[in-house]
Amino acid sequence: QVQLVESGGGLVRAGGSLRLSCEASGRTLSAYAMGWFRQAPGKEREFVAAISWSGDSTTYADAVKGRFTISRDNAKNTVYLQMNSLEPEDTAVYYCAARVLWVVTEASMYAYWGQGTQVTVSS
Repeated sequence: QVQLVESGGGLVRAGGSLRLSCEASGRTLSAYAMGWFRQAPGKEREFVAAISWSGDSTTYADAVKGRFTISRDNAKNTVYLQMNSLEPEDTAVYYCAARVLWVVTEASMYAYWGQGTQVTVSS
């Protein structure tokens, strides 16, 4: 069993930056591919970014490509999402998720989820 806890959310003005963290407990994160997802009010949960267990492979949603960077530190059991050039459309609850084996973008394929952290971008 893996427990995930997100942190780092908050209120930021458009054009600003935030770094989200997702810390795992229960098992070492090095066995898992990790993803970040987000859900805005009234919308479906959507894929943001994912990273392989080794960190060698990453993938991003088109909406965040070039602005967001996913990374991981397996020694700290933590995954990060650096978010730059934030836009009001990025406002959502951000969730991290874990799954064994390879990176995928489909939320239903992830077995473990955190509780989420709110990101609000003002215009």
